[in-house]
Amino acid sequence: MTNNSDFRIEKDSMGDRQIANNVYYGIQTQRAIENFPISGIKPLPTYIDAGLYIKKAAAIVNGELDCIPADISKAIIQATNEILAGELRDQFVVDVYQAGAGTSHHMNINEVLANRALEILGDQKGNYKLVSPNDHVNYGQSTNDVIPTAIRIGGLLALSRTLQPALEQAISALEAKAIEFQDIVKSGRTHLQDAVPVRLGDNFGAWAQILSEHQNRLYIAAGDLMVLGLGGSAAGTGMNTHSEYRQRVVDILSQLLEFPLEPAPHLMAAMQSMGAFVNVSGALRNLAQDLVKISHDLRLMDSGPKTGFKEIQLPPVQPGSSIMPGKYNPVMAEMTSMVCFQVMGYDNAIAFAAQAGQLELNVMMPLIAYNLIHSIEILGNTISALTTSCIQGITANKERCLAYAEGSLALVTALNTHIGYLNAAAVAKESLETGKSLRQIVLEKGLMTETELATVLDLDQMSAIVPLK
Repeated sequence: MTNNSDFRIEKDSMGDRQIANNVYYGIQTQRAIENFPISGIKPLPTYIDAGLYIKKAAAIVNGELDCIPADISKAIIQATNEILAGELRDQFVVDVYQAGAGTSHHMNINEVLANRALEILGDQKGNYKLVSPNDHVNYGQSTNDVIPTAIRIGGLLALSRTLQPALEQAISALEAKAIEFQDIVKSGRTHLQDAVPVRLGDNFGAWAQILSEHQNRLYIAAGDLMVLGLGGSAAGTGMNTHSEYRQRVVDILSQLLEFPLEPAPHLMAAMQSMGAFVNVSGALRNLAQDLVKISHDLRLMDSGPKTGFKEIQLPPVQPGSSIMPGKYNPVMAEMTSMVCFQVMGYDNAIAFAAQAGQLELNVMMPLIAYNLIHSIEILGNTISALTTSCIQGITANKERCLAYAEGSLALVTALNTHIGYLNAAAVAKESLETGKSLRQIVLEKGLMTETELATVLDLDQMSAIVPLK
């Protein structure tokens, strides 16, 4: 390694490269920059965090087991702490679409930590004889067990930081609206046609229940992410690892992250199968599909203001047209659908990537890592934005809801058990043809008394959900 004020020369098995002296990554990262000018998309911060936590835990354990010198262990730990606190985040530069298995990103982390550790020890960047990205930072590790572990930890971090809190907030907001709107009766609709009356509050309560069920599905799926294959090394055999490393590194990660992590029962299986990621991605897709349904319901119920349902008012957040003054669009609901469609697409890509593994390794892990963690985070951010900028500010048009409920031909359903299905159908047909109300026709035909009719066509009673006994 040679050094001048602007550049240093680094060597790997393929030769030499000139590296700018102000960067902390090294020659293998530089090669990846040159090889993969694909998307310009850099690794997600959460994914970087996951890799750093792994490197920190490994440095602690390898130092305790005397696998690497104590001073080097401490320097690597300090370097990871600094970067986790926000320093040097711009040094992780490898494109998402990169070398199979994620070797390029993995070496980017190893090189940055090695060079920062060298500075901490008072040496120059690039002097890998003192602190090596491979021999010290990566001791007892391989891309092949680090990257699937980083996807698991990144997924857990994204869920706990972003999606689960957003779901909690959304469920609480929907439950509050369910209480607020519980006395408002509206027309139900099936097949987009008039149906029996329902409570507006029950619409919101149903959505809260739907999200609660998805929250539970995600919680169950996330359990798969807590089983780590770290310690498997290159092929799942644990070559070049200390006999105590596997258990101790998982214990340290559990302490650092406060997740109940455990070693995989079969390291080779943990390395080969992407099943845990497919499972979580499937739960995300399932959630996204129901979120689309909810966002479309909100748009329909707010449609208008003069020619649509306009049973509710979504909060206006921005002008809705470049040409039509005074127009406001349901943009938060629209944005939600777009994000959900993207998540569904990511799920398809994850499924294709997961089945592309061969023998001891799945080389498509970089795609899975980005798609899975990004899906979790954009869904979480979307639900949070939908809740704060839309759901919490929804108001109801009580009069319009009631008018639709009272004018619905589906009210005739309540007459079936009193005047018979055929008589009820005839009443509905005459009401549609003449414009007369159901009440008027039933009374004119003498099918029921006014008192009987008032009891049967009680909207509050008709719209109440029958309790479970």
